[in-house]
Amino acid sequence: MTHQAIIGLIGGMSWESSAQYYRLINEAVRDRLGGVASARVLMWSFDFSEIEALQHAGRWPELSRRLADAARALEAGGADFLVLCTNTMHREVEAIEAAVHIPLLHIADPTAEAIKAAGLTTVGLLGTAFTMEHDFYRGRLEKTHGLTVLVPEADDRAAVHEVIYRELVAGQVLGASREIYRAVIARLVARGAQAVILGCTEIMLLIGAEDSSVPVFDTTELHALAAVERALAG
Repeated sequence: MTHQAIIGLIGGMSWESSAQYYRLINEAVRDRLGGVASARVLMWSFDFSEIEALQHAGRWPELSRRLADAARALEAGGADFLVLCTNTMHREVEAIEAAVHIPLLHIADPTAEAIKAAGLTTVGLLGTAFTMEHDFYRGRLEKTHGLTVLVPEADDRAAVHEVIYRELVAGQVLGASREIYRAVIARLVARGAQAVILGCTEIMLLIGAEDSSVPVFDTTELHALAAVERALAG
């Protein structure tokens, strides 16, 4: 029997994307191990209404505290490593890492590795305004992985952010919003993007490869599969 490490998922931001993590992780373990195998997982799931309010109020220290508490709870429960099921809240990843003794699998790393493996260097980034405008995510892609990262212009950033927080986190997938995203992607490609990062874990609900003239890299799927690789490595 293959040994599996226990994956600690910090989720609920939103549960729509966390459900995709759970599905992808378990499907991948079943595919790898066969039969009725499934993943060994612990999940801490937040009430996203509380998280969203704190984000837009700029109360990041309070968010750090809550994430650190969740990480400690998962470690105490037996998790061997952590997966933070959201791009935006990687803004507070240092607080999580300082709170526990187990490692955290950063969402930007498997994404960057997949982009580099494809021989690409310049990428467009879609995500929340926090992810697109703050340095915690773009900076890791650029400084750690040597990628050139393009973000949409201000109006496009606002539209992308609005769709995430008003629709996708509530499970609403609208054709009109898909057209908005397709147009934003086309403008990034026109500026030189060789690929596009779906840098919010809910965007996979709206956008796929067929919506872009260049490759898309889905952070949710890449992060989940990287978690499985680590878990099965023991």
